[in-house]
Amino acid sequence: MQAQASVVEQVNAGKQKVSPFQALKLAHSVRHVFVAKGKKLVHFDMKKSPPPDAELKQLMLGPSGNLRAPTTRSGERLFVGFNSEEFADRLWGARS
Repeated sequence: MQAQASVVEQVNAGKQKVSPFQALKLAHSVRHVFVAKGKKLVHFDMKKSPPPDAELKQLMLGPSGNLRAPTTRSGERLFVGFNSEEFADRLWGARS
């Protein structure tokens, strides 16, 4: 049985916007970034081969220019957007 992770910090994106600069800083602070866009999932290993900031911004930011919701950080993994099937495996460590 997997241990439940506890929420360290929760931010309401409707009230506290995350700027492009803050979003990039968050992406560069983790090892893996997973971005879901529809059924497509993009994975970046930020230590081995980080993408250009412009590419990260294009994927991570919504039309308003702020970080897309939902966004979740679990240890060294950042999940942007939503893809329940793919994220469940990666969130609990089954795949990296």
